[in-house]
Amino acid sequence: MVSAGDFRNGITIEFEGNIYQIIEFQHVKPGKGAAFVRTKLKNIINGGVVEKTFRPTEKCPQARIDRKDMQYLYNDGDLFYFMDGETYDQIALNSDAIGDALKFVKENENVKVCSHNGNVFAVEPPLFVELEITDTEPGFKGDTAQGATKPATVETGANVNVPLFVEQGDVIKIDTRTGEYLSRV
Repeated sequence: MVSAGDFRNGITIEFEGNIYQIIEFQHVKPGKGAAFVRTKLKNIINGGVVEKTFRPTEKCPQARIDRKDMQYLYNDGDLFYFMDGETYDQIALNSDAIGDALKFVKENENVKVCSHNGNVFAVEPPLFVELEITDTEPGFKGDTAQGATKPATVETGANVNVPLFVEQGDVIKIDTRTGEYLSRV
């Protein structure tokens, strides 16, 4: 159990039958009346954000989130298959649980599978990936006055904006959190 007075960013709690992660919190001590804690909570199952206030003495059970390294094997229609590298157990997740987390992940790469009480709710890709450009327009000399970019398609099928000097066949480094080009490899 964690009391509202001990809330910190990133803590996961069980509240009203749901699992929330604390995005922001603020201890408020008004001049008149009792102190309270104003929070912004993100539902980790469906992604919704709600704002709640708590008395500092209120207690909530802390939710235990398991993050396990697993290898992304392949997808077959609507199912995505993952394998535990230690036990070689395989699990299949539908596209609702995955979302667009795998748009920069190639087959046979490691990802983190997040679960609560055995129920998988999210897949976290690696922070940075290196992918090959499969399709892009050629850049023209003289168009580089102010760091211009052009669209490019990488080998996973995702689209990324890249500088004009990047050509088809180049391998680039991408930040998976923002989908931004970082550098050529």
